[in-house]
Amino acid sequence: MFKLEKGIKYVVIGDPVAHSLSPEMQNAGFEALGLGRPYGKLRVGSDDFGEFVEFARKNLAGFNITVPHKQTIIPYLDSISDEAALTGSVNTVMIRSGGMHGESTDGYGLETALREAFDFTVDGGKILFIGCGGAVQATAFHFAGRGAAALYFANRTVEKAERLAAKISENYPRCECFCSAPDNEEILQGFIDRAAVAVQGTSLGLKENDPMPMNPALLRNICFYDTIYKQTPLLQAARNAGLKTADGRTMLLHQGAKSFELWTGQAAPVEKMRRALYRAMDRK
Repeated sequence: MFKLEKGIKYVVIGDPVAHSLSPEMQNAGFEALGLGRPYGKLRVGSDDFGEFVEFARKNLAGFNITVPHKQTIIPYLDSISDEAALTGSVNTVMIRSGGMHGESTDGYGLETALREAFDFTVDGGKILFIGCGGAVQATAFHFAGRGAAALYFANRTVEKAERLAAKISENYPRCECFCSAPDNEEILQGFIDRAAVAVQGTSLGLKENDPMPMNPALLRNICFYDTIYKQTPLLQAARNAGLKTADGRTMLLHQGAKSFELWTGQAAPVEKMRRALYRAMDRK
């Protein structure tokens, strides 16, 4: 049985979820609009998912979803955005009169983060993705839909990258897609030379002894964004090479701000949310 503190109408769910900083960020936004602190978090295991959905329909106005449930939620939804349907990933749910609608704000979050950090425009742009996990899949479809000229994928399992590229090409034929393994350095260097931005989308760098997801010596004349929101060895190597860099905190901020706007119908107070998020990160 799920229980929430009085007044909680929005949550982030996942397993694990204790580490999530979304409550600090979202509640700063709600407070700025005089809406209290209605956002919490719930650990929801795979075995409890059906029970949670029924609880949410009766007790919540919306929720965010993190791993491992971004795909699990889809069969339970009453409606879903076109982009979320294409990517097979939902991170934001709105609940109205018991009906649930799913959206993906990851692509918007990364697009806004890259514009903020590098003044990069997706329309007509060329982007290299390192890794092909769920976040990369969601953002790659978004970028293709926003008019990206070319997407390059460097993934350890090349077949997975090729399947993603084929699906993108089927739906967005004007966006060129190219794939390689990250250890094929000749091809990867060509990707780097043609792309304006490299996005590191693997989990490598979260743990102290993780290997590098690619050879850092290849990074040159490119902006580098790491979706992990702490300084990873590869991010540090990019900084040492004099590249423009940013970490994943801005993607987290902007995808959360988009969720806030979907729930409230009001513009998110982004700077207040940013300050709260960064303070929470500094305390960790």
